[in-house]
Amino acid sequence: MLLSDDLVIHQTMNWVKGFIVEHNVCPFAKREIDNDTVRLVVLRSKKMDIALEELMTEIQWLDEHSETETTLLIFPTLFKDFHRYLDFVETAENLMFDQGCEGVYQLATFHPNYCFAGTEDDDVSNYTNRSPYPMLHILREASLDKAIAFYGDTSNIPNDNISKMEALGKKSLEDIFQACMSTN
Repeated sequence: MLLSDDLVIHQTMNWVKGFIVEHNVCPFAKREIDNDTVRLVVLRSKKMDIALEELMTEIQWLDEHSETETTLLIFPTLFKDFHRYLDFVETAENLMFDQGCEGVYQLATFHPNYCFAGTEDDDVSNYTNRSPYPMLHILREASLDKAIAFYGDTSNIPNDNISKMEALGKKSLEDIFQACMSTN
């Protein structure tokens, strides 16, 4: 069954609000959601080279639309395999470097089967980067630098998030993610 773009966006926004913001996984997300400066784009590419072109098109769009703070590129039909997704991320970062995006944009990565190196697949720490669909989060580095300057020391965020995931536990995390996939 092909999910509509509207449903994919709805489920992704459920995840952003019900998980990322609600559990303060990213302390910068709530402000951007409240200010309506997050763009969600569903991409139906079936090939990595097309997805790379779409990434660069979105970066160009962001260059031309400073009122948009950040974009989530959502790939509901591509990158079901997590390792293939990681290959794509590496290629995307290399392309961005080659195109002069270093210091301007960076990527944060999310996937339904995210698994950090050195962890087991079922380790709850992986939920910090798990999402309803494979996606890339394009961040403006200048804005990120300002947010970090305002927030202060961000070095504890990853460890704090792991502690949150452990406190929630796998069953609660699965319930949260299941709720995000609501079609209502």
